[in-house]
Amino acid sequence: MTHRTFDLALVGCGRISKNHFDAIARTDGLRLGAVCDVDEARAREAGEAYGVPWFTSLDELLKSARCDIVALCTPSGLHAPQGVLAARAGKHVLSEKPMATTLAAADDLVEACDAAGVHLFVVKQNRLNPPIQLLRRAVDKGRFGRIYLANVTVRWQRPQDYYDAAPWRGTWEFDGGAIMNQASHYVDLLQWLVGPVESVVAKTATQARQIEAEDSGAAVLKFRSGALGVIEVNVLTYPRNLEGSITILGEKGSVKIGGTAVNKVEHWQFAEYDDDDKQIETVSTNPPNVYGFGHLGYYANVLAVLRGEAKADTDGRAGRKSLELILAIYESAKTGMTVPLPLAVGR
Repeated sequence: MTHRTFDLALVGCGRISKNHFDAIARTDGLRLGAVCDVDEARAREAGEAYGVPWFTSLDELLKSARCDIVALCTPSGLHAPQGVLAARAGKHVLSEKPMATTLAAADDLVEACDAAGVHLFVVKQNRLNPPIQLLRRAVDKGRFGRIYLANVTVRWQRPQDYYDAAPWRGTWEFDGGAIMNQASHYVDLLQWLVGPVESVVAKTATQARQIEAEDSGAAVLKFRSGALGVIEVNVLTYPRNLEGSITILGEKGSVKIGGTAVNKVEHWQFAEYDDDDKQIETVSTNPPNVYGFGHLGYYANVLAVLRGEAKADTDGRAGRKSLELILAIYESAKTGMTVPLPLAVGR
């Protein structure tokens, strides 16, 4: 166990990076050591704002920067190859979701981190939302009895100028569509809370955005437990983000965690009382955006893991599970067939 301070280099100074910068600054024991972005102006701006060296090349950063951890906030399709480079340089790797866009790339990243003896963290900050933590406890305690149905709904708005602002957005190679990007956390919550998925059938569509991938999708899941699941995703919701929710219906309980991004208890009812029920009025939050407040808690766990005090909330193998389910949804939408899990690695 060590209480030393760990230096972190952040790669990709775009949309999500502010949440990381804020969380790092508020985590005693972590220190920002460098930043990197292929856009020189953006790299310089972040470096000067936080008083750290800035780079436009990951290779140069790994050669020159003071860092123990590399946090990847780059396009999704770059997470795995960049993580492999960082691992081979002896750095711990923290990847935004999803950790890769193919299972083969995800496995390459896991194997590289294992071989280098470094930790791999995959950010799933919505697991740390207080209402979701309360829901997880209810599941673990068996308060639902048999779970019959679980649903996640993402009804958000991403206008065309969101995609036009960065050429990688909405592409298959670097991003994927609404399910891979916007709904990734929700797919993760479904399998994390309800358990392994046996099979999935899905439809996707590109209805209004000029992108390669989908802007809308729906999937029906069968869990190994016998429960059914529904995933509904849309980034065309007029005129703004409406809902990001999860609902679980069981023989002895029903819960909906909603709000804009699973941050509000909208329904909570069980056959038997538990002291956790007292907390439902206090756990709802009102985050300023759909990313919520979970990055701070996630970085606290990262620090605890590096100090030998905890296990990772979501490591590479946990991150792979939701990626596999997303890819199964895409496979079903492409083929029109019911797709069983696990998937073959080549997909």
